[in-house]
This record gives sequence, C-alpha cells and structure tokens, in this order.
Amino acid sequence: MRKRTILLFSLLVVISLFFYKKRKSININPIYQIGESIDDLEGVEVFFNGSIGHVENRNVSKDGYNLGLRWQCVEFIKRFYLDFFNHKMPDSYGHAKDFFDKKIRDGELNKVRNLIQHFNPSLARPQKYDILIFGETSSNAFGHVAIISKVSDDKIEIIQQNMGYFGSSREKLKLIFEKWKWEIVNPKILGRLSKNVNN
Repeated sequence: MRKRTILLFSLLVVISLFFYKKRKSININPIYQIGESIDDLEGVEVFFNGSIGHVENRNVSKDGYNLGLRWQCVEFIKRFYLDFFNHKMPDSYGHAKDFFDKKIRDGELNKVRNLIQHFNPSLARPQKYDILIFGETSSNAFGHVAIISKVSDDKIEIIQQNMGYFGSSREKLKLIFEKWKWEIVNPKILGRLSKNVNN
C-alpha cells in the first residue's frame, strides 16, 4: 500500500511539473487560436498570443530587422512602425518598459528609438499612431506598449497585442488637459513616443 501511495504521489508531481512548465503555451480561450489575426490598424494585423507570458520565436523582417518575439506587444509596435512608416529603431531590442528613457526631457529625441519622447502629462497633445508605454507591474515585470488608434477631445483609443487570454485588442482611456499639459489618465503610463516632430 505504501509503495502504491508513493507511486501515485510521484506521478502527480511529474504531471504537475509538466503542466507548470507548459502553462504559458496552453491556450484556455475557446474563441481564438495562438497566432490568429484578431484586429488590425491600417492593415497591420494584431495576433492573439494566449497567455501574456507565452513566447514562440523571434519575428524578423525580410532584411533581418528584429521585430521581436511572436506575438508579444513589442512585436506589433515595431511591425506596425516598419510596415506603415518604414521606420526601423536603431536599437531593435528591449522590453516594452525600455522604450521610455526617463533621462530624456519631454519633446526631445529618443535616439535609441529615433522617435520624439513625451512624458505623461506632456505639453504635446497625444496623436494617432503614437506609441504608449506602460511601466512594469507586480504581475508584469516587462511593461507594455500599445499604439494610439484614435484621439478625441476627452479620450484616446489604443490598439494592442498580447493582452492576455480574454483581454481586448482595443481600449479607451480618458484624456484631460490641465495646466497647459495633456494627460492620459492611467497611473501605469510612463509616456509616449511619436513619429511626428510637430506633435
């Protein structure tokens, strides 16, 4: 009886370890498959990634430019900027939170990304196609990036990739103008990167 109990316990441990190691690649969403197109901005597709921590392999352009890990948030941002703007970042690596450099002043060039950087709040009004950068959280040490897809007087809409099993590719955030500065209301936002120098 004791041998049988030890055997059953060992089997449970092995099964538990197997599922623990595979947990990021298991998809619990019955609607989408990993790698399935779920949205697009200007024809550049957003792909479903399943778990936020799920990583398959690196995506590179035809000429070898690093777009990032499929289908993480950074991969969509860089693929959009390459396809829509023909923009390549001088440093093609880094986590989402690394896109924002706190040492660069509001409205100055972020040379690592070759984009204009804005704090939140900023003197510059958010524009369509700006990259929104979120800092790390207790559940996500890498941060997050999204693209502004719409701007109105009091809100913005973002489009994003890798929002979890049941998150939405689109989200609306409140926009306020106070003391001559524009602020997107969300405490996790570090700032924005903009292609438009006249932002």
